[in-house]
Amino acid sequence: MPYLEAWDLQRSLAAAVSQGAIPDTVLLLEHPPVITLGRRTDEGELHVPDGAEVEIIETDRGGKSTYHGPGQLVCYPIFDLTRHGQDVKRYCRDLEEALIGTLGAAGVEATRIEDLTGIWVESPPRKIASIGVHITKWVTTHGYALNVDLDTAPFTQWITACGIEDASFTTIARELGRPVTVDEVRPHAAAALEEVFDLSLEEIPAEEGAGLWPQPLHARLTGKPTEATAAGTAAGVEQVAAR
Repeated sequence: MPYLEAWDLQRSLAAAVSQGAIPDTVLLLEHPPVITLGRRTDEGELHVPDGAEVEIIETDRGGKSTYHGPGQLVCYPIFDLTRHGQDVKRYCRDLEEALIGTLGAAGVEATRIEDLTGIWVESPPRKIASIGVHITKWVTTHGYALNVDLDTAPFTQWITACGIEDASFTTIARELGRPVTVDEVRPHAAAALEEVFDLSLEEIPAEEGAGLWPQPLHARLTGKPTEATAAGTAAGVEQVAAR
């Protein structure tokens, strides 16, 4: 799903979640090549070569610059933190914990490293996932990006990823020494979110295209008789709703 399309979708879902029209909802997807710039991106972080086929988009998430591309699992939790503790630091720690659990289920031991953002594999330190969030009125958007099986060269050749000089980047496939698909990792990601955030996730059936449409599932989960809306999915996108 193109980045701007996914961003619009997040905002639509966040508005519905904030009004209690739908339950917490998670988007699990992939983006075409795109560099996103967080609010703390510094001048000089970009050094994209001429002719590189990549979008560059300024966002409202926290953090610095990062790269997204096919073969990377992107997770956008749209959560009302009044249900999960109104604590931004705790939410970020919980996302980290969910990533560590996802990687462990995939066969990769990962960890936090003090004073470094994201999730890493040791040793030597190799970054395998990035986190950047935005929270408005306690409703979250953006989330994390987990390197499953993609070329990591853009992280070092096109940007100073996350503002960290001389960082090394890795993928699940590289650590396991075999090809790994995003579809293979996606169920682990959903299960880890369930465990860490005490959720019960149920997949929302997708229709062709992306957008918002009436979802009986949401009406049932929220216990409301009126029509509720949920997000549509494009190719390669999975959604789950939580209660």
